[in-house]
Amino acid sequence: MFVPFFENLRSAAVPVSLREYLTFLEAMKVGLATYDVEAFYYLARTSMVKDERNIDKFDRAFAKTFQGLENITFDQVLEAVELPSDWLTKMAEKHLTEEEKAEIKALGGFEKLMETLKERLREQQKRHQGGSKWIGTAGTSPFGAEGYNPEGVRIGQEKSRHQRAVKVWDKREFKNLDDTVELGTRNIKVALKRLRRWARDGADEELDLDGTIRSTAEHGYLDVKTRPERRNAVKVLLFLDVGGSMDPHIKVVEELFSAARSEFKHMEYFYFHNCIYEGLWRDNRRRWSEQTPTREVLRTYGHDYKAIFVGDASMSPYEVAYPGGANEHWNEESGETWLRRAREQWSDNLWINPVPEKYWGYTQSIKLIREIFDERMVPMTLEGLSKGMKELTR
Repeated sequence: MFVPFFENLRSAAVPVSLREYLTFLEAMKVGLATYDVEAFYYLARTSMVKDERNIDKFDRAFAKTFQGLENITFDQVLEAVELPSDWLTKMAEKHLTEEEKAEIKALGGFEKLMETLKERLREQQKRHQGGSKWIGTAGTSPFGAEGYNPEGVRIGQEKSRHQRAVKVWDKREFKNLDDTVELGTRNIKVALKRLRRWARDGADEELDLDGTIRSTAEHGYLDVKTRPERRNAVKVLLFLDVGGSMDPHIKVVEELFSAARSEFKHMEYFYFHNCIYEGLWRDNRRRWSEQTPTREVLRTYGHDYKAIFVGDASMSPYEVAYPGGANEHWNEESGETWLRRAREQWSDNLWINPVPEKYWGYTQSIKLIREIFDERMVPMTLEGLSKGMKELTR
């Protein structure tokens, strides 16, 4: 009966194998998700999704497969739905507070609640909205959606309004981690983790379990050994474009900056506007009074740093290609000259562009910077960042 589900997963480009599908069927056979929609979802996802980037695709395939419950006739519901009392009891213990359990008893208990539901299904022959008896929406009946009743059964509603339903029939609360969507801080951290080179440094503050066992065996008494923690030894230089056309991308750039600071112990950052010229800065409020000469940055940070430039690369082509092309000051040397110096100093380099890749071909300056960076420009998506981190580790 789950063959259409398997086919929908494959159609949605979820790389699920026949072995994973059979594992899911075996789990269902032994009853790991009986009468529990949420458990069924997690069982299916755990069995058939091995990469969190595919969770959103899985969600869409799951919805496509199991949608249409609102079209099931009342007679079909009565014939198909058998709700064991022990299952209702377990659901109550799992989801309801003591106060809510007491309110359920006010109606006569779970058995009475479900008997009344079946009676209403037999009696009702059309959609109903409002009121206090029929199954519908926006009322106070214990059955339906968009209404209120402390002892309710929610049917056909996207999400709970009052968080009081006995059974959330269609509950789905899953994060979108599709590798083609723009990123949040958590997703950025997932991608940045690919750029790691572990080393142990600092004080001896982590338990060395293997060393403790070995030393204890040698000496005949407990001899606790410690060692420095493993830390990411990668050194990163982050250059961030600010102002102008970058204003719409402030949020995602802030998220990237936050994720990078937490992920890399050795990270330095500088700001620029549109393109790199002779000066950079760390504080945008003092961008004109406290600039750091770019030549000084080139001298200070060695070849072992990985340079990441973040910007939309959208500007006048003159700002890249010609002296005097900058729109805020007179630049003696072109932006291209400074970008090439930076790439020469830090051979591991990358440009991250928050503009969707499908629009890159319409902007001349993006084409120019892609050429300068030998096509090492990636979009700010999980897939793009993952690709970029792989480039930096080669």
